[in-house]
Amino acid sequence: MLSDYNEKPLHTAIADGTSGLVVFLVALPLCLGIALASGAPLFSGVLAGIVGGLVVGAISGSHTSVSGPAAGLTAVVFAQIEALGTFEAFLCAVFVAGLMQIAMGIARAGSIAEFFPTSVIKGLLAAIGVILILKQIPHLFGHDADPEGEMSFQQPDHENTFSELYAIIGDLHWGAAVIGLTSLALLVIYGKLGLEKRLKVPAPLIVVVIGTLMKVCFDRMSLGTVWQIEESHLVQLPVAANVEAFLGFLQMADFTQLSNPTVYTAAITIALVASLETLLNLEAVDNIDPRQRVSPPNRELIAQGVGNVTGGLVGALPVTSVIIRSSVNINSGGRTKVAAIIHGCLLLSCGMFLPKLLNLIPLSALAAILLMTGIKLASPKLVQQMWRGGKDEFIPFIVTVVAIVSTDLLIGILIGLVVSVGFILHSSYRRPVRRIVEKHVGGEVLRIELANQVSFLNRASLSRTLQEVPDGGHVLIDATQSDYIHPDVLQLLADFEERTAPAHDIKVSTLGFRRKYQIQDKIQYVDYSSRDVQEHMTPAQALQVLIDGNERFRTGQQLSRNFERQLAATAAGQHPLAVVLSCIDSRTPAELIFDMGIGDLFSVRVAGNIVSAKVLGSMEYGCARAGSNLILVVGHTRCGAVTSTVELTSQNQNARDATGCEHLDAIIQSIAPCIDEPTLRSFPRAGADEQESLVDTVARNNVLNVVERIREHSTVLRNMEADGRIAIVGAMYNVATGKVELVTPAPASDDVPTL
Repeated sequence: MLSDYNEKPLHTAIADGTSGLVVFLVALPLCLGIALASGAPLFSGVLAGIVGGLVVGAISGSHTSVSGPAAGLTAVVFAQIEALGTFEAFLCAVFVAGLMQIAMGIARAGSIAEFFPTSVIKGLLAAIGVILILKQIPHLFGHDADPEGEMSFQQPDHENTFSELYAIIGDLHWGAAVIGLTSLALLVIYGKLGLEKRLKVPAPLIVVVIGTLMKVCFDRMSLGTVWQIEESHLVQLPVAANVEAFLGFLQMADFTQLSNPTVYTAAITIALVASLETLLNLEAVDNIDPRQRVSPPNRELIAQGVGNVTGGLVGALPVTSVIIRSSVNINSGGRTKVAAIIHGCLLLSCGMFLPKLLNLIPLSALAAILLMTGIKLASPKLVQQMWRGGKDEFIPFIVTVVAIVSTDLLIGILIGLVVSVGFILHSSYRRPVRRIVEKHVGGEVLRIELANQVSFLNRASLSRTLQEVPDGGHVLIDATQSDYIHPDVLQLLADFEERTAPAHDIKVSTLGFRRKYQIQDKIQYVDYSSRDVQEHMTPAQALQVLIDGNERFRTGQQLSRNFERQLAATAAGQHPLAVVLSCIDSRTPAELIFDMGIGDLFSVRVAGNIVSAKVLGSMEYGCARAGSNLILVVGHTRCGAVTSTVELTSQNQNARDATGCEHLDAIIQSIAPCIDEPTLRSFPRAGADEQESLVDTVARNNVLNVVERIREHSTVLRNMEADGRIAIVGAMYNVATGKVELVTPAPASDDVPTL
């Protein structure tokens, strides 16, 4: 509620302080774990959290986003440290990447994320999840050292993603493995039971605490070296005696590497992936912000760039906006960006004053946290979702995943983009137009609706579509939605109209071309009832036109009509195909339910679609004088006039006494003869559904009665029907489905003449 947000400054400060503490508890194990997964010094992960909180948090325009080291960058960091050889050289790439992000923000490139296909982005996240899973399995079982005894997070294995999996069997540490598997089980149970929401304690914190306690217990139980958690299986942060010593742990970027081309390749990769992840997370965070505030993306890029420049100078991992910590911030009640800054202050204090405590945390517990993060990123639900999206989404997605896991992140993204663009081009090549066969009153017309952008790639497909126009047919080329048409396509259309169409007796109409293409609107088909159409139309054909129109209406495929042209054409005279007697009910407009245009129908509407002298006079004029060759009486379901008639008749009441409407009795008296005795007896006691069914039956009987009364009371119309010049037909319209069904026999069918 809005009242929740109009709080006093003290309340806001308390909410931000509480949220900052919770975010810190979640961020600490993630900072350590992400550094572990990235093959970087663990201290660099904590520094990244500090920079994300203090530097980015202060500059960012977002109220709820929290920045720090991201799981989405682990594969990038790992690969680039390996490519550059030293962590200091990697810091130089981070520094340059930060400058690139600042430049992107100044250039207002905050919309860059919108140009990446969703399938590729989801493939990127899933691939990172797969890499996290594969890289953390060795640590989960205590395989934390390479043959030389160096920590694997300090020195990458120089092999592919699967290489260390084979070494687990020969280097299994039982104590670390039990802690890792227990931590993994706790995370699964915690999530299944929803304990985080109920206990208000983040799962990673529980895992870190329990893992540390298990480590202490194993050490004191003296179970042997296979159970004792040694230093190589623990977090190893440098311990500073004072602030001056702490500052001495900071690492400076090796700027001598600025002449190394690999630094710039790494910087581009970091800047691109970090910016993309930041912008995507920023949009997601704004969506879950209770206040629905919009964060400025360009300012966020600048803030992230300053953060990464700072990180390169002090020895931190690259930072991005991170969705997990941001969502925790919102769910914990964070109001402003002060919460993110508080979380950074707590990380700084912890790194300075509590490193010995942090060095008791087993790496296998952190590996379990990261393993679950990887499973969430590469979840089976995501794969199923992409599969349901069709091959156009699934193939680019799965190719991106395989390419990133098999090569590296930048190459994998590029491969995914190429495949995705290939599908886009293939789709554009196959479907540059919308092909619709329209049945107008003057005959069939093939409408070719051009796309918004028609490039030279669409030429071949459009040519095939034009070749499918039958000899003697009519084609409408509709460019109403087209903003751009390539000159090659324009030349194709000109050649078709000037040479191909005359040779095959094809008429070509054009519509909606922009003025710059110098193609005028030219409609050569008849889309309204003209004198020529009326004279050549038989009663059966007129009825079929209405039935076809109702089918279009019911299925949402109404014809495209130029009402301005119809208005001008019918101003000189009207030549309707049919007279339609329907109810005054607002749900039964004849021109709509039969998908007809201006001048196509004489529409007579009266409550209960009853017949009277005035109605008969209108019908006689429409047929005998105006040339209509069909009378269609249309009743409908759930008719109010029929319902009132049944209710009043069953209660022996008249309309004037019951409603105060002095002229309503004339309508009631016209419909009443259609009610049989069983209906009158059962209606008052019937349920709602049964009453509705009884009313619909009476409405149907009323249509049949009206058809017979037309024949009985109009000699002119009766004789015209006997001579075959008109047909009198009854129908029922279902207000729920939109379908019209005949309740009397249709006139004898005949072939539609060529007009």
